[in-house]
Amino acid sequence: MQDTSRTQQDKTDFESFYLKQVTAEFADDLDKLRNASDFNEKSVPILIDALKATAGVYSEVDKAKVMGKQ
Repeated sequence: MQDTSRTQQDKTDFESFYLKQVTAEFADDLDKLRNASDFNEKSVPILIDALKATAGVYSEVDKAKVMGKQ
């Protein structure tokens, strides 16, 4: 059970790190999206989910390397 908890925490840690990196790297593009005429309060969760989904393209080995756990 503890391994499952640790695995979930590792996933959460990577996702948080990844989102910080992506939002910093693409800050100008994200600002353009936020300022678009069709961007509204419903757009925020969609954007967040889309960004989180891109974190899933990395293997567990790659995630561990990035987080310094390998």
